[in-house]
Amino acid sequence: MTTLSAAKAGEVAHIETEAEWESALADNDVVIVDFTAQWCGPCRTIGPYFDDLAPQFPNVKFIKVDVDKLEKVAQGAGITAMPTFHVYKGGKKSGELIGASKDKLRALVVEHAGAPTTTDS
Repeated sequence: MTTLSAAKAGEVAHIETEAEWESALADNDVVIVDFTAQWCGPCRTIGPYFDDLAPQFPNVKFIKVDVDKLEKVAQGAGITAMPTFHVYKGGKKSGELIGASKDKLRALVVEHAGAPTTTDS
C-alpha cells in the first residue's frame, strides 16, 4: 500500500487522513478517486483494474479512500454506495461512476484524462 507522499506517477495512493485527502485534491489537476470498503465484493473485484489503470495515465493522480477509515471524507463526498469513483479537476468534482463496470470506469478516466500514454494493463 502506497501513501500519498510516497506515490510516484503511475501508482495508486492510499489516503490515510483527512489532511492527505485535502492535499491530494489541492496539489493535482486531475484526481481519480476509488471510494472503497474492505467488505465490498464488487470493490475487491474492480480494485485491481483501477490499480492497472494508474500506470497507463501517469499524468493523473489515482487515489483510494477506504470509506470505513475515512467516514468524514466519504460523507463530505456524498458517497452512498460502493464502489464509487469520482473525478476531481482543480479540487472540484467533475465526474462520477457508481458501480464496478470496467468499461465505464475506463471511459470515465479517458473522458477526463485523455488517451492513455502507455498500453500496459
